[in-house]
Amino acid sequence: MSHPRPARRADAQQNVAKILDAAVACLSRDAGASVSEIAKAAGVGRVTLYGHFPSREALVEAALTRALAEGEAVLEALDLTGDPHEALKTLITSSWLLVAQWTAVLEAAQEALPSGKVQELHAKPAQRVDALIRRGQAEGAFRTDLPAEWLTSVLHHVIHGAAIDVAKGRLDRADAARFIAETILAAYTGPGR
Repeated sequence: MSHPRPARRADAQQNVAKILDAAVACLSRDAGASVSEIAKAAGVGRVTLYGHFPSREALVEAALTRALAEGEAVLEALDLTGDPHEALKTLITSSWLLVAQWTAVLEAAQEALPSGKVQELHAKPAQRVDALIRRGQAEGAFRTDLPAEWLTSVLHHVIHGAAIDVAKGRLDRADAARFIAETILAAYTGPGR
């Protein structure tokens, strides 16, 4: 005896996966990609897409959530113990690659979602950076005259700025991680160190 209901659930799950794959791919190329473009790339109709995601905003949020989850899996595997300077370089190299990959998805989210929502979705990566900075401050590796929250924000802006510069051809992708790390380490250790 067949069970059509679970098959529909499996089909629905496959459609959601195809839609999210297409959303991430389309938004990575063009932050302004339309629902129609995403549906076409997913091989589904707009009605099917809207059946799973009631608005473009919901779709963009799901795409960003997926990208962040994939990034989290990479970052969670990093060994950030040991020397704070080396741990920071490791984190920058991996974070930079992820940000470069998902910059347009983030742009789409910043345009489509309330700013508080984007910050909320970025909470876990920001906590990882903040914990490393605080450890570096406690161990005397990073400056303590500026708050950890500010140093976290500086890293965020430098990485995102580098991703934009690479996308616009102003920075060679091969140089980005080194430039980011040198800039941030200089900022984190302060003048005269």
